[in-house]
Amino acid sequence: MQSPDPLPPSIPTDAIAEDAAAPGFISPAVPPSVWQRHFAGAPLRLGVLASGSGSNFEAIAQSIAQRQLNAQVQVMIYNNPQAGAAERAKRLGIPAELLNHRQFPSREALDQAIIDQLKRYDVEWVIMAGWMRVVTDVLITAFPNRILNLHPSLLPSFPGARAVEQALAAGVKVTGCTVHYVRLEVDRGPIIMQAAVPILPHDTPDTLHQRIQVQEHRIFPRAIVLASSGVEKNEERR
Repeated sequence: MQSPDPLPPSIPTDAIAEDAAAPGFISPAVPPSVWQRHFAGAPLRLGVLASGSGSNFEAIAQSIAQRQLNAQVQVMIYNNPQAGAAERAKRLGIPAELLNHRQFPSREALDQAIIDQLKRYDVEWVIMAGWMRVVTDVLITAFPNRILNLHPSLLPSFPGARAVEQALAAGVKVTGCTVHYVRLEVDRGPIIMQAAVPILPHDTPDTLHQRIQVQEHRIFPRAIVLASSGVEKNEERR
């Protein structure tokens, strides 16, 4: 397991607290200078998009509360009226807005409504934490290089739906999760950070997904720090 990044004395060491029980390898590490700049600056204003239980949404909120991420969740937008993310937002005291995709005539119309809400809450970074809708150029253009997505595989392997099941069916020995910039092509944006998770002989989709989720909760806040720092020049390198 990768050891915690060394930090200058002015940064709390719990900024990158590790879960010692969570195996895996995270790449790349966040340089100490990036942590320094991140905590010296103004909090990032995040807008989270969620469709399901919202576990990654809550993990981001917890990382903020534990001083592992210098940010504030301005709003959580969800498209499924039954999404557990709504209850999490209520418990965490974070504003939540329902935009039921079934009530919009097109994906573009939904994305415009999302933009309107994000601007209403003064959001600068859009975090897709289990957002199960394909976004359009309407949203991408409104927040260029400021929309991040989390996917449960080591992209470019196993993009799209049911990535965990895809990995098991392929018989690979290692999978993981990826945080990447959002582009029109699904799960094909430049990669910001990844974590590897070994596949065990008796893994099921549920057991493997649970271990991947541990790593998702670890890397998403780190990837937000790295992306917002401007250090990760994926557009130039790729």
